Amino acid sequence: MFTGIIQATGEVLALERRDADARLTIACGKLDMGDVALGDSIAVNGVCLTAVAFDSHSFDADVSGETLACTTLGELSPGSPVNLEKALTPTTRLGGHLVSGHVDGVGEVLRRWSDGRSARFRIRAPKELAKYIAAKGSICVDGISLTVNRVEGAEFELNIVPHTLVETTLGGFAAGQRVNLEVDIIARYLERLVLGDKAAEPGGVTEALLAEHGFIQP
Repeated sequence: MFTGIIQATGEVLALERRDADARLTIACGKLDMGDVALGDSIAVNGVCLTAVAFDSHSFDADVSGETLACTTLGELSPGSPVNLEKALTPTTRLGGHLVSGHVDGVGEVLRRWSDGRSARFRIRAPKELAKYIAAKGSICVDGISLTVNRVEGAEFELNIVPHTLVETTLGGFAAGQRVNLEVDIIARYLERLVLGDKAAEPGGVTEALLAEHGFIQP
């Protein structure tokens, strides 16, 4: 598990394709590797990866074919900046929100504009994720825990303060950027809880099911 509070930005040193998967080598920047052990989890742009080799300056991680297909990691190349976070511990301050590092889908930055010293972004999520995104709720974008300011259909807006722009890769985002999205884990489990016994059956949350349980009033 992670918090979505980025600890460092790193840089891709190599992405080596190996049949259907790949080996990723990351320069870890100012990320402290002193307490990292072989097999530890490190989130790279919001994707939970396992360190299979490391030193004080870099680490290697294997990326499965599934992860390459469902995230933006396969689009990285030497020199690409990435957000890094080590897995949380029982004593970690939970400054963001609970993040699993399991990406739900890939979104696209539609627009960026200035708002005082902050930057505003409008991002389009895959349609199937829209139901999990709520105004003032949490969302993880490339591993960064962020607050949703506004939602319109499958599109949502973010307000990013100067510190976050400097300390993460968000400062380099522009229209057309593809980003990893992870919705709030509570929203995912809530959907399953609403289904109740029907969770074992094909299908999902429907308007009829919500009405049946009183979430939609006639």
